[in-house]
Amino acid sequence: MSVRYPRPLSPGDRIGVTSPSSGVPEELRERLAVAVRDVEARGYEVVTGRCMDGGGHISAPAADRAAELTAMLTDPGIRAVVPPWGGETAIDLLPLLDWDRLRTAEPTWVVGYSDMSTVMTPLTLLTGAATVHGNNLMDTPYRVPQGLVSWLDIVTAPPGHRFTQLPPERHRATGYDDYAEHPEVRTFTLDTPGRWTRLDGDGDVDVEGRLIGGCTEMLSNLTGTPYLDTSAFARTHAPEGLLVYVEAGGHDALTICRNLHGMRLAGFFDTANAVLVGRTSAPDTRSLTQHQAVLDALGPLNVPIVADVECGHVPPYLPLVNGARGRVVHTSTRSELTQTLD
Repeated sequence: MSVRYPRPLSPGDRIGVTSPSSGVPEELRERLAVAVRDVEARGYEVVTGRCMDGGGHISAPAADRAAELTAMLTDPGIRAVVPPWGGETAIDLLPLLDWDRLRTAEPTWVVGYSDMSTVMTPLTLLTGAATVHGNNLMDTPYRVPQGLVSWLDIVTAPPGHRFTQLPPERHRATGYDDYAEHPEVRTFTLDTPGRWTRLDGDGDVDVEGRLIGGCTEMLSNLTGTPYLDTSAFARTHAPEGLLVYVEAGGHDALTICRNLHGMRLAGFFDTANAVLVGRTSAPDTRSLTQHQAVLDALGPLNVPIVADVECGHVPPYLPLVNGARGRVVHTSTRSELTQTLD
């Protein structure tokens, strides 16, 4: 069975904005407005839902968030759904989503990262629909560095489209942009050089497989549940194996080590041909670095492990399509990731 790719977006299509996890506080609403205007400038109509409140850690009660997300994903007039950002507890939506409707509805692009992994990864695993792990709505105004693409480029691509991204070899290692003070900021501060790093040994990497993954802190809570069965997905959609990616948002190295051990024991990496690990600013501990945590937990897989990929919380952002066929190449002189929407 093939992966289901949503229809490419065209000018005039509608894009839904809702917050399945955290909403947007009042002091950051101008940044939200800037991002919406940038999407509208591409010719799209933006439909903003009711679940957007930023006064607490969730935008609305779970039932309301689940109903609004389901409604947007099953509305044939809405061609993509993108949240302002992630949050903390989107996990409470999973038993409330109408999975039968989502499986039979025409697929809709869903975009995001961080806590959105809690929703997007199960969407791909359970319905076979591709989703985009990439820059979210509040990040959208940033100019995309050379070599990378935006989610806005991906959602316009037709089935069969192939694109290659090259890491810019610079990232942000210090500070952050204050959206309250500078809501129209559009230039990334990429203050530190850095390349991809092979953790499991030396030698070139050239591996293919279907992409699946997300944020470690979020997905680790789904291990052992029906929402994170990568082996079943591989049997149905990827007999050639998977390219699994993970990234740490903020937990220290010992916590990430435990999370990844648990995910491995639960079978999340069983069909991985290689593992991509996002660059992180999450802290090391006295006895363990983030790189060592990954190798401690995933070294027994005996597959290539490539770290410091731009697929996490550290700018810039290299979007990954859950369900796409991927090829990762990493040598002493070249790193690239090619994705094919087939």
